[in-house]
Amino acid sequence: MDNLKLSGLEPLVFTPNLNFVNIGERTNITGSKKFARLILNGQYDEALEVALDQVRGGAQVLDVCMDEGMLDGEAAMVRFLNLIASEPEISRIPIMVDSSKWSIILAGLKCIQGKGIVNSISLKNGEEEFISQAKTIKKFGAAVVVMAFDEKGQADTYDRRVEICERSYRILVDQVKFNPQDIIFDPNIFPVATGMEEHRRNALDFFLGTKWIKENLPGAKVSGGVSNVSFSFRGNNPVREAMHAAFLYHAIHHGMDMGIVNPTMLEVYDDIPKDLLERVEDVLFDRRDDATERLLDFAETVKSSGKKEAVSEAWRNEPVSKRIEHALVKGVLDFIVEDTEEARLELENPLKVIEGPLMDGMNVVGDLFGEGKMFLPQVVKSARVMKKAVAYLEPFMPLPEEGQEGSNLKKILLATVKGDVHDIGKNIVGVVLACNSYQIIDLGVMVDAQVIIDEAIKNKVDIIGLSGLITPSLDEMVNVASEMERQGLKIPLLIGGATTSRIHTAVKIDPVYSGTVVHVTDASKSVPIAGEAISEETKASYHLQIKETYQKLREEHEAKQAVKQMVSYLEAKGNPVEIEWEGYEPAVPEVLGRQVLDLDLDVLRKYIDWTPFFQTWMLSGKYPKILEDEVVGNEAKKLFADANTMLDRIISEKWLEAKAVFGLYPVKRTEDDAEVFEPNDENIQIGKFHFLRQQGKKGKGVPNRSLADYLHPDKTDYLGCFAVTAGLNMEAKLAEFQKIGDDYNDILFKALADRLAEAAAEYLHEKVRKEDWGYAKNESLKNDSLIREEYAGIRPAPGYPACPEHSEKEMISELLDMENTAGIKLTSSYAMIPTSSVSGFFFGHPESKYFGLGKIAEDQVASYAERKGITLEKAERLLSPNLAYQPNKSKEVENS
Repeated sequence: MDNLKLSGLEPLVFTPNLNFVNIGERTNITGSKKFARLILNGQYDEALEVALDQVRGGAQVLDVCMDEGMLDGEAAMVRFLNLIASEPEISRIPIMVDSSKWSIILAGLKCIQGKGIVNSISLKNGEEEFISQAKTIKKFGAAVVVMAFDEKGQADTYDRRVEICERSYRILVDQVKFNPQDIIFDPNIFPVATGMEEHRRNALDFFLGTKWIKENLPGAKVSGGVSNVSFSFRGNNPVREAMHAAFLYHAIHHGMDMGIVNPTMLEVYDDIPKDLLERVEDVLFDRRDDATERLLDFAETVKSSGKKEAVSEAWRNEPVSKRIEHALVKGVLDFIVEDTEEARLELENPLKVIEGPLMDGMNVVGDLFGEGKMFLPQVVKSARVMKKAVAYLEPFMPLPEEGQEGSNLKKILLATVKGDVHDIGKNIVGVVLACNSYQIIDLGVMVDAQVIIDEAIKNKVDIIGLSGLITPSLDEMVNVASEMERQGLKIPLLIGGATTSRIHTAVKIDPVYSGTVVHVTDASKSVPIAGEAISEETKASYHLQIKETYQKLREEHEAKQAVKQMVSYLEAKGNPVEIEWEGYEPAVPEVLGRQVLDLDLDVLRKYIDWTPFFQTWMLSGKYPKILEDEVVGNEAKKLFADANTMLDRIISEKWLEAKAVFGLYPVKRTEDDAEVFEPNDENIQIGKFHFLRQQGKKGKGVPNRSLADYLHPDKTDYLGCFAVTAGLNMEAKLAEFQKIGDDYNDILFKALADRLAEAAAEYLHEKVRKEDWGYAKNESLKNDSLIREEYAGIRPAPGYPACPEHSEKEMISELLDMENTAGIKLTSSYAMIPTSSVSGFFFGHPESKYFGLGKIAEDQVASYAERKGITLEKAERLLSPNLAYQPNKSKEVENS
């Protein structure tokens, strides 16, 4: 069933992950004396500030009510809603038009942007009026709050709540044809602990009524005004706050979706003193006959001291440097511009603000991150605050030449190397280094070696950092290092990225560059490495230490290669996977040839594997257990909530477009290759795939595997290839984030696009297995089983362990006409653009499985070159990470 969808300028989608939606109540004239006074005095601009405070305070829906005897309610509603519409920060959230007068509701409905909520209608005046009003609301496309109120009065017991809500629901759904998802019931939150016997079950009956609604009225939501429950304790804020928190905690667990809650009158449930919590919950659940008396007695000991609000805003009374530090550590954007301006006036130099309080604050962030007291998502939010402050200062800065002279910041140039388009890891490293007093010069992706060198010289950088995800990037990094050596640079070189490794850096990159070369495993390690590589006190000794370490690694590596047993390619081919082919008939696909699909992001969302998403953010743990992890659980929950909020917007606002193209073809195996034929004519060859075979010496009964082993050696078999992307149109949104320096949402967006691309591959593979190829029509696997690869068949991808050679993507692209059908291009190094794209093969044999190729010898490389029709030199370059030998050992430069 669809989710409830509301919107102002931005959508609000009620997904299961949303948990609870807070309705801002301070723009309700009956619930806020300040707002009432401003409206009655005609101070609408000041009243608008109340709305802004509600939005900034976390309100996700804004309740607007103009029910006041001395006021023209319709005119006031129209005037105020029109003012809201002119304020993007307020109008981005949905509006709840709240009134007991139908004429005011109608006036409000005609003004609001997007899809709002009407609060409220009920059966109190009978079914005819109820149906008429519901039909009008439906025409306006709004959702509706239905009060538990009928001709007999308000529902004040569990049975009455059930009776009225069920009757209202059936009328709306069966007669008015109202979308069930747009129905929100308010089953009445009444005060407890009033001393009146009939009020004892007020909270408990609300909980039970809510649970019944959610279980028996499909799609319906539940709302309510939480502050009503504590009416008896007006003037005693500590008790009221505890009551609100406890009530809300249990109401949500019973199914409450949304409600009016004042965040400043809400304690954290876990922070409620245990003795107070016990007494509050005794009242809420009517657990004792003397529950009210015990809470009243206890309340006398916890009278409000007014401290709470002062503590929460106490940081605003600190010196400006401390305020800036607080904003950076907590990721608070609200006051950073005014605090930065105050610091600028105080220090009389914008550069001193950056190198003083801003960098001091970021150093605190860096220290906390290094100590494991902050996590990457928090650090990225800190960087967002820093960028906003720096952006404010830029107009006041002196000319670049003068500014650079006065700056003590060390500069680090970062670039994703030529042919590679992946940059999430690089961006994260940049954020972490920026938090530790480094000036980052990010050249982006697909950067030519000479551009890297030229920019490094021009900007007098202290360090160069190279990033790459695909294996061809490894060779490009060697090329950059070689060019740096040839042109006489001595700048320390940091190497990072998914395919890079310490051993590759030691064996391939370090020997061609006499400067310091260091492999960086993750963002957190970049700070101490950078510090040691450029510090005047440590750089000389660190250089010698790294050179000696990498020399030893090379020697150990070469020794291992010398003793490692390999078999000849001929022997390896004679030890394939043993498959009983006699009597086996390859499954013929239901549909042969190429197909192109537009993919629904809402569907792909259900196929997401979330564990790698958290790994991107350096949060270790497996989803969903990571959400309860003692160390990173709280941060993981926040990140997960942010991710799902952004996913809602990605889907509803169409930030991304996803496409798939795949083809199922007849193939004939020729040793370790697969010849591909026209779907309807097996005499016309249209392509050829070249697979590789393990060459390490195996134990008895262990095969030297090749993907070719899973294709029939004698009969026509079938093979699929595919390409999916979830990155179409992403550049426009990325440009928005980058323009305002929002690293957090930039990285979050890219990470989600990558997850959606992998989800697209998972979804497509399932579809092909069950429908298009049809060899697993009865498969029924949940997402966690798909993630564990419990399905029949495999989908290996070029560049991954079983077929590590990326250039096979060229044939996939040619067969699928990838660029024209799915908008996916290949770079010169076979990276895919958009970056959030996946391509690969479909193998359908039930015994097919994933494996790693490992190292291969010269005889197979020569065979591969001949079969592909390329030179041996090119084959060695393509297969470089898997070579068991050194084709052209570079002479090591003298270590200085």
